[in-house]
Amino acid sequence: MEVSGAVITTPAPSQTAAARQWFIARHDLGSLIDALRDSGRRVIGPTVREGAIVYDDIASAADMPAGWRDEQSAGHYRLERRSDDHLFGYTVGPTSWKRFTFPPNLPIATAHRGASVAFEQPEPVLQPMAFIGVRACEIAALGICDRVFLGGQFTDEDFRARRSAALIVAVQCTTSSSTCFCTSMGTGPEVRGGYDILLTEIGEGFVVQAGSPEGAAIVATLPTRRPTHAESGAAVDNVEATRTRIGEVMPIAGIDERLKLQLDNPRWGVVAERCVECGNCTMSCPTCFCTSVMERSDMEGRLATTERQWDSCFDVNFAKVAGGDFRARPRDRYRQWLTHKFSTWMDQFGSMGCVGCGRCITWCPAHIDVREELIAIAPPIPPVVRPVAVDPVAASPGEYSLARLASIKPETEDTTTLSLTDVDPAFLKGRPGQFVMIALPAFPAVPISISRFRANGIDLTIRAVGPTSTALTNLHPGAKVGVRGPLGTFWPIEDAYGRHAVVVAGGVGLSPLHGLVDALVANHDRFESISLFYGTRTPEDQLFRDDLSDWTSSKLIDVAVTVDRAGPEWKGRVGVVTTLFDKILWDCSKVTAFVVGPERMMQASVQGLISKGVPADRIVISMERHMECGIGLCGHCQMAGRFVCKDGPVFRLNELGELFNREGI
Repeated sequence: MEVSGAVITTPAPSQTAAARQWFIARHDLGSLIDALRDSGRRVIGPTVREGAIVYDDIASAADMPAGWRDEQSAGHYRLERRSDDHLFGYTVGPTSWKRFTFPPNLPIATAHRGASVAFEQPEPVLQPMAFIGVRACEIAALGICDRVFLGGQFTDEDFRARRSAALIVAVQCTTSSSTCFCTSMGTGPEVRGGYDILLTEIGEGFVVQAGSPEGAAIVATLPTRRPTHAESGAAVDNVEATRTRIGEVMPIAGIDERLKLQLDNPRWGVVAERCVECGNCTMSCPTCFCTSVMERSDMEGRLATTERQWDSCFDVNFAKVAGGDFRARPRDRYRQWLTHKFSTWMDQFGSMGCVGCGRCITWCPAHIDVREELIAIAPPIPPVVRPVAVDPVAASPGEYSLARLASIKPETEDTTTLSLTDVDPAFLKGRPGQFVMIALPAFPAVPISISRFRANGIDLTIRAVGPTSTALTNLHPGAKVGVRGPLGTFWPIEDAYGRHAVVVAGGVGLSPLHGLVDALVANHDRFESISLFYGTRTPEDQLFRDDLSDWTSSKLIDVAVTVDRAGPEWKGRVGVVTTLFDKILWDCSKVTAFVVGPERMMQASVQGLISKGVPADRIVISMERHMECGIGLCGHCQMAGRFVCKDGPVFRLNELGELFNREGI
């Protein structure tokens, strides 16, 4: 072992070292124990005690569990005889190597009071140790403890001394239990590093590899020979068969973020009704590190000893403060344990706090299986397949595909929705947020957002503000128009999966958001909630009134509407759209917001969302600029280093940075 910075490391075997293998017969394994003892080491390995395989001092191979296997499931552990005399034909028992690197009881200070007061911290004086039978998941657990106790600003010197004193004799897993899930956690069953000597048990003995110079020196003293090709192959095959038996039993990807979104899940209360808060899960866990201190003193108070003891977040006194208990309910304590293991541990130490050894499942008297609870509380989000933009039809300026006007629907006094049919199939593959360039003979083309995708066409909602838009809104059904597209970027709907989706629209800004709302409602089960905040100048300026009514009655989306000014006939809310933000009652760090409207309105909305705690990279906007070509060649829509027609119109706020609020850009 060596110390690298603050973390204990075992040199990873080089390719040459990894390729060098030896074979030792099972009846000669005692020579390894003798060699370790002769080097002055305390040898610790598996032995049978009180019906379980535990780690303890061993004097010879006769102390090891030859011919035993363990049967494990939730709340169940039993030893059974094997049909052979394998020494490592079991998985893991109730004890872990943490007991020797981080003892359950440890004096950490003494204090003397006489003529003066003095405090002393004991210097760790340790006999070198050798751990025999360390599994892949347990090596991972030792690495996690290294990061906790040695990888931060403050270190545990006793732990450092014990880890430095330990030589690791690892063993490949050639068997498994129903509680194993190392494959899900990426910690096994293969031993990939972190060892001095590695054993793989096969047939009549062990294939041996050295992982450090110290390990190689010990192997050199053993009665070994070169393994046959069949023996080397069997070592690989046995481990691979174990991986196949375990399988990928739990979808772990993104579990840390999924748990953060489920702090109020009612399942916490359901599992807490079963949990007896015995602390077995934390006591048997190879990485749990919570402790308390016990003060002992003589009758006169002149000599006092401070002792560190293992503690558990399930203990009823663990979270007590002067004002009471800030985790008073069992559900709170269970939630603290599970979310720390699989979520906030990642924030603190850069990895999960679980290695998939399964001890917490086996030794839970209430038969609680952490894998089942994780899936029930934070179910996996379906894989996000991020769509790509289809190649637009008739992309070159001056080239158009024809479409037929199927119907015309007035929305307001100056805004009309045109339903186009007989469009090229590429338009139907577009995405909400994209736009088309639409033209009539003798009129310049204009960019119009696709407000809705239909089975046989698209809707364009157009406000008559210029010659082309006015001419378009005066057309009659059956008229032909030229279209190019779909163009531009689209709403990143998939980024909002598992979150609160908030849509903020101002005036005609609801048009480019209409297709987005349709998609959110159609996939409502993928979101924590969906909200639409819509503001217009007057009630008469509202678009899509029938759709607003349908969305509201569906109960799948919370629709809130406001107007800047209104007469006595208006019974709804009056005020700018940002006044609706007081309806946001959830944790805004879990919000993805989509905002469109006049630029001033968007600036105010963005400021209001950020003040509520919505991250900038979770706010998406659609910009409007003069887009004449739609493909970034004419230069009219340039915004600093971007062309809005090609790089937008949809942008994440953090993509624009200060450009969003800067005048004249």
